[in-house]
Amino acid sequence: MFGLKKNEEKNKDDVEIINSYDNTEELIKKYPLENPITVLDGLEKNIQNRLLTGFENWNRGYKAWKKWGNILYTNDSIFNVNGVRLTLSQYQNAMDVSLKQSNIQLGAFHNMIINGEYTAIFYDDCKIINGIPHNGTVMEFVWFKDYGKELKTRVAVGWGGTKGNGFNSMRAFQGDEERMVQDEKIHLLMNYQIPDIQNLTEKYPILYSTEYLDKDKEKAKKFIEIILEGFDKWNTDVETYIEWLNTGYTEDAFSYGINGEKRNVTDYKTAMRKLASEQEIKKLYFYNILIRDDWAAIHYQFITKYASNKRDFGDRMQFLKFKEEGNNYKIEASWIK
Repeated sequence: MFGLKKNEEKNKDDVEIINSYDNTEELIKKYPLENPITVLDGLEKNIQNRLLTGFENWNRGYKAWKKWGNILYTNDSIFNVNGVRLTLSQYQNAMDVSLKQSNIQLGAFHNMIINGEYTAIFYDDCKIINGIPHNGTVMEFVWFKDYGKELKTRVAVGWGGTKGNGFNSMRAFQGDEERMVQDEKIHLLMNYQIPDIQNLTEKYPILYSTEYLDKDKEKAKKFIEIILEGFDKWNTDVETYIEWLNTGYTEDAFSYGINGEKRNVTDYKTAMRKLASEQEIKKLYFYNILIRDDWAAIHYQFITKYASNKRDFGDRMQFLKFKEEGNNYKIEASWIK
């Protein structure tokens, strides 16, 4: 644990937090990056530091994390927790309740893709419930902004986890305005129509687009083409998608499912056939497609229709590792939440 130094702050409740832009390397040793990816000086380095600092302050307990929130967020920051839109105070109330039920400790990063103002992270966590540890992994997307010399780098919008079983209980923390905005979004989602057009970039839009590095631009174009093609093949039917996997994925590719199960291409095809037999899923649009080096992180929205004709909505976050084969690229690894 870090000692109390000049980069640490203490309040009247004797809560210690760290807050410095100069201790990134020290923090990386404590929260290592399994797959280091290019990070540019300036805003991107600041974002990396804020993420690592946030992990350290979170692990010091709720009071420390809440104090840190006054530095990391603004009063206008929005949080989408398991698909539920919350303000800062609502988010803090939700985490207060959650952390009273279990001690959640954050660990190492599998991935951290920082692309301009946006970042996607994939990391280990451990929930200790009644003294019993439960290890897991989490994905998040975050939109940071530079708020100037005084406020510096802070979170504008965060997406923490995807819609799941806790969706309805998390909505209990919403105020009237956030509930109204959420209800309108749900209405639009449930009535969303995928455009009947050939141009896939227009058919499956990216709501929060970003620029890619010059060195990545040609590569990013190819990555996006593969991702969009996979979307469209899936939306056609499962057999069309499975046939596409033979060209979209490498022969020795592997994927990790929502619960962390590792599958080769053959096992993945079997799992997708089973999924398609139980429900019809249509992928709609992207919140983000972040690309850096040989990696991509995507966050997308979908609609599900079950055999009972019941319809529901959801979102998925996914990290993809690409490999160059000949004059093209293929997906060699995938992790999804």
